[in-house]
Amino acid sequence: MGLPRAVRVLLLARVVNRLGAFSVPFLAALLTTDFHTGLASAGLVTAAFGLASIPSRLIGGRLADSLGARRTVVLGLTGCSLAQLGLAAARSLPAAALAAVVLGLAFELYEPPSQALLADLAGPAGKVRAFSLFNAALALGGIGAGLLAALLGRWDLRWLFVADAVSCLLCAALVRFAVPADRRADHPDGPPAAAASPWRDRRLLVMLALGTGYALLCMQTLTMLPLSLAARGLHTADAGLIFTVSAVTVICAQPLLRLRRVAELPAHTALLAGHLLLAAGLLGYAAAHGLPAAAAATVPCGLGELLVMGRAYALVADLAPPAATGRYLAVFGTCWGFAGVAAPLLGTQVLARTGPGPLWSAMAALALALAAAQLLTPRPPLARAPANGPAVAGAGRTAGEPAG
Repeated sequence: MGLPRAVRVLLLARVVNRLGAFSVPFLAALLTTDFHTGLASAGLVTAAFGLASIPSRLIGGRLADSLGARRTVVLGLTGCSLAQLGLAAARSLPAAALAAVVLGLAFELYEPPSQALLADLAGPAGKVRAFSLFNAALALGGIGAGLLAALLGRWDLRWLFVADAVSCLLCAALVRFAVPADRRADHPDGPPAAAASPWRDRRLLVMLALGTGYALLCMQTLTMLPLSLAARGLHTADAGLIFTVSAVTVICAQPLLRLRRVAELPAHTALLAGHLLLAAGLLGYAAAHGLPAAAAATVPCGLGELLVMGRAYALVADLAPPAATGRYLAVFGTCWGFAGVAAPLLGTQVLARTGPGPLWSAMAALALALAAAQLLTPRPPLARAPANGPAVAGAGRTAGEPAG
């Protein structure tokens, strides 16, 4: 069964947005080159951006459930665009720092509502596939983003932020004019949105804890792989090739999710398999001393990501009471903020003291621990099949399986 047109439009919008989302990694470089600030000051400004992005996601979830998902997406993307233009136009370090904090506050506003829109538009039978395609859309856009960053970055770093601003506006326009308007629905059978507190839902907190572990694995790979390659005598830029292999794997393996045996896997089984694949890939990084071996180890990592991401967000969406999907997804999404702070701090210490092998072996052990957690967590009964599609394993308001 195909996904609704609005879902396809939303996925296209995220590809467009991702194509321009390459400026933030160059924030510190912009501060040091254009404003001649030291690394410590550039790091503080970058950290301020990161901290601001955590409440941004929570605010985005609350606005999605009160203002409406589509309106919040458009608001967040417009705010990002204005902040990016402010960074490009800044002529002093204080002005650039202020624009960076504003960008952080707007940066994650659109994530929870865009995910809530996917869950609502895809319906019960299409959530897992929609979230998996959402991840593939980000991977597809990321391939082009790296090429654009290499091109524009050699010209002037400020143009990276201009290009990002343009992509945000194009994405906002696609969502505004091609996605159905927000609907105000009453849910007499569920608690009112104001009374639904995600932080009191023990099942969601378990998922958040395990999701933070999974996010730590991802962020550790993103931040430490370039340094790990350099420690083994390779060029840090070779990490770009590894990330491209990961993106291509996620995209090319999408048809596997439509195979009946894979689609009908219970959520806990898919998450277990995904974490085992991640562990295998991370052990491959621990043993790899050349670029071909590292690229080969990336393939099981990409397949593991494919299995985990779609199931995780679909389960969170199913946990949410009526009219609280945005806030539940926002709370779960804070795992990326927590991991973004912890990953570079832990990774640099382990890499400096023990080297790449022990670092990736420790990450593989964490992946195995997350896989074991899927076995130890009680599994809820399967949801009944919706009228227009097959049953989704683990779906329903009683779903309590953890997501990695």
